[in-house]
Amino acid sequence: MVRYVHHQLAAVVEAGVAMAVTVPVIFGLRGLPQADSEKVLFALCLAVASTLFGLQSVLTRSWWLGGEKREFESAAPLNDPEAILPAPRASMRRSFDGSFVVIVGLMTLVLGLLWGPWAASWGIVFIPERIVKGVYVSFWERRHGVLLWLGRVEEQPLGKDQRLYSSPRIATPG
Repeated sequence: MVRYVHHQLAAVVEAGVAMAVTVPVIFGLRGLPQADSEKVLFALCLAVASTLFGLQSVLTRSWWLGGEKREFESAAPLNDPEAILPAPRASMRRSFDGSFVVIVGLMTLVLGLLWGPWAASWGIVFIPERIVKGVYVSFWERRHGVLLWLGRVEEQPLGKDQRLYSSPRIATPG
């Protein structure tokens, strides 16, 4: 089981790591990109579009618009959270997925080498959307007093169109 917030924020770190590894290689082989205003504007438009898609997905309940808000509200409560949930810091460690780093890194490398150094900026598509989702769900969890979890529990299967579990928020001292 992995907390939904940890999953989203780990994806931001993974995309950043993939770009931090591959972009210097691309710049070393293809040279630094020229400050062409059209390409800078395109990269900024990608980031803004990603942010808007992230907002749309957490603020709408509509399936055809990619809304996830209905999933948050219909999360299945865990019957026995103490027996199922990982230790407090284990969820963050389990959230990291090396395959996502490899996929984003390879795609960044291929696009950057084939189309030029500016094509390496395509990886920024993942970052704003995941930040928006992670921050929104963090506030949503606090407001509703639950934590959202991704994963499978064999003893408690999810219903149709459900992919999240919920557990009560445990108050921390301080």
